[in-house]
Amino acid sequence: MTIFKKIIDREIPADIVYEDDLALAFRDVSPQAPVHVLVIPKEEIARVGDASREQSALLGHLLWVAAEVARQEGIAGSGYRVVTNNGRDGGQSVDHLHLHVLGGRPMGWPPG
Repeated sequence: MTIFKKIIDREIPADIVYEDDLALAFRDVSPQAPVHVLVIPKEEIARVGDASREQSALLGHLLWVAAEVARQEGIAGSGYRVVTNNGRDGGQSVDHLHLHVLGGRPMGWPPG
């Protein structure tokens, strides 16, 4: 069981900013920007590369939730970044699919 599953099950507290039947969004405990929110599916999917074709609507919903979080957090107009890491070499540290919504400051490229 991942730490994210424990957050979904309310075994671990989190600063939740959005929730519906399919997804949960909460503030990152180690923020990398003034706004840093994680968007996760309630369904356990280890990484985006493991999602099935049947889960494609869920993946689209997660992007919609990321945009909704950006609106709620007041960063939609100025711009924000949505990132997902896939696997260890991609920087994934928790084996539960999650999108990072980052904003509140200029985002450089490439990320550093």
